[in-house]
Amino acid sequence: MSAPTITERAVERKTEAQPRRGAGRRAGSALSGVATRSVAVLLLLAVWEFAPRAGLIDSTFLTPFSGVVRALGELAASGQLAEHIQASLTRSLSGFGIAVLIAVPLGILIGWYKTVSDVLTPLVQLFLNTAALALLPVFVLVLGIGETSKIAIVVYACTWPILLNTITAVRNVDPTLLKLARSLNLPPPALFRKVILPASIPTVFTGLRLAGAAAIVVVIAAEMVGAKAGLGFLINDSQYNFAIPSMYAGIVAISVLGVGFNQLLVVVERRLTSWK
Repeated sequence: MSAPTITERAVERKTEAQPRRGAGRRAGSALSGVATRSVAVLLLLAVWEFAPRAGLIDSTFLTPFSGVVRALGELAASGQLAEHIQASLTRSLSGFGIAVLIAVPLGILIGWYKTVSDVLTPLVQLFLNTAALALLPVFVLVLGIGETSKIAIVVYACTWPILLNTITAVRNVDPTLLKLARSLNLPPPALFRKVILPASIPTVFTGLRLAGAAAIVVVIAAEMVGAKAGLGFLINDSQYNFAIPSMYAGIVAISVLGVGFNQLLVVVERRLTSWK
C-alpha cells in the first residue's frame, strides 16, 4: 500500500480539526451566554454593595452585599443555615409533590372528558382566583400552627397552576396527531401514552415551574407564623432582633433556593422532551 500523499495528509488533518473547532465554538458560545445572563445580576450586586457604602442608603437598614455574604458564612458555619434550609425544603417539596399527584391526573381528566370539565371547571375558576396567602389564617385556624397547615397551604398554592396548565396542555394537543393515531386504531391507553402525554409535557412543566416558585413563596410566609425553624422563621426572627445582615442572608438563601429548584425542573423537562 502506497504512503499517503501530502495532499491526503492535509485533508486528514483538516477533517480531524473540524470537530475540535466545532466543540471550541460551542464552548465559547456557552461561556458567552453565561456571561450575558450574569450581567444584570452582577450589576444588581454592585449597586447593592456601593449604595450603602456611598451613603445613598443607610447601611443600618441595607447591609452591603459583602456583609450579607459574611452573615451567610457565619450561619453556615454554625449549622443554622442548613437547619433552616432543610426545614423549608421539606415543607415545600412535600406540598409540591402532593400537589403534582393531585393536579396532574385531575387536569388530564378535566381536559379530556367534557362531562368532568363541565362539573369541575366552575370550582377550579373559583379557587384559582383565591390567593393562597389570603387563606393562610383559615389553614392555621383549622389545622393549627404545626407542620400540617404549612404543607397544606403549599399544596393549595401549587395545585392550581399545575392543574390549569395540565388542562390547557391536554386540550391543545395537535388534532392532526390525534387523527393520525386514531387512524392507526391505537387503543386509549396507547393513545394517551404515545401521543397525549409527550405532547403535553412542555405546557405541564410550565405549570410545575410556576408551582415551584409558589411553593417557596408560600412556605416562607407560613413559616413566619408559629414556626421554630425555616428560612421564613430566620427572616422574621432576625428582623425582630434587628440582626439585619442575617435577615438579608435568609432572603438571599431563598432566592438561590428558588433559582436552583427552577433550574432542576428545566433540566428534567429537557430530558423528557429531548424528542423535540
